[in-house]
Amino acid sequence: MGGQEKNAGTVPVNQEPEFSSVSLLEKVRKQGKVWEDLAQKYGVDNPDPPWKINLDSTCEALSAEQCALPVLERRNEEDVLSESLYQDVPYPERQLLALTHSMIERGLIDEDELALRMKFVSKRLNST
Repeated sequence: MGGQEKNAGTVPVNQEPEFSSVSLLEKVRKQGKVWEDLAQKYGVDNPDPPWKINLDSTCEALSAEQCALPVLERRNEEDVLSESLYQDVPYPERQLLALTHSMIERGLIDEDELALRMKFVSKRLNST
């Protein structure tokens, strides 16, 4: 098989995937809005962001056997993204950006759809 074994995806086992930046996620990364700062600003004592449970649930759902993202491949991608493009972002925001990036790369969600959803959530949060 040409000397390199393939995993469930398209990247040879011994080769890390290469990723280019996603403009929407770069914008989010550069804004630097991390939960620790936002919690302090709004007087929230909970150390976990309110979206953390959704992130964990999404990762759990993506770990299911019939999922579009094979578990080890997804985790490898998240590790590579976390150690490269998002290394300057604190956890759990780094995990969120890495997972979202992987989902965009695989076509599970596109940037325009994500931007629209983010606008909707922002509008809802800022209307109170």
